[in-house]
Amino acid sequence: MKDLQRKGLVCLIGSDLAKNAKMPLILLFAVLVSALLVVANIQRTRLLISEREELVLERTALDIEWRNLILEETALGDQSRIERIAINKFKMRHVEPSKEYLVIKKQNVIEYKNHLPDQAR
Repeated sequence: MKDLQRKGLVCLIGSDLAKNAKMPLILLFAVLVSALLVVANIQRTRLLISEREELVLERTALDIEWRNLILEETALGDQSRIERIAINKFKMRHVEPSKEYLVIKKQNVIEYKNHLPDQAR
């Protein structure tokens, strides 16, 4: 009997809300939807902030690599400058591989060897 009264009471409250309280139900639904959208927006914002932090770290790493490449380019440029001065000012030139010799010291005896095999000469 109590189950019938409870079901009757629940049905009575539901029908009363449907007839007389449409506006509060609509507002309650709107508040719930708004709350879910706020939670979804906060989650998306957190993901975007995390992605931004990763991109900032990547940018920093690329900036460091760029600086190192600039230094390397400067160092290589200095080598070519030295080579240019050696050729122009001191009239130096590269030695042909067939005319290169290695100096090897073995127990107070100095040997001069052509470092290329016989086929390459």
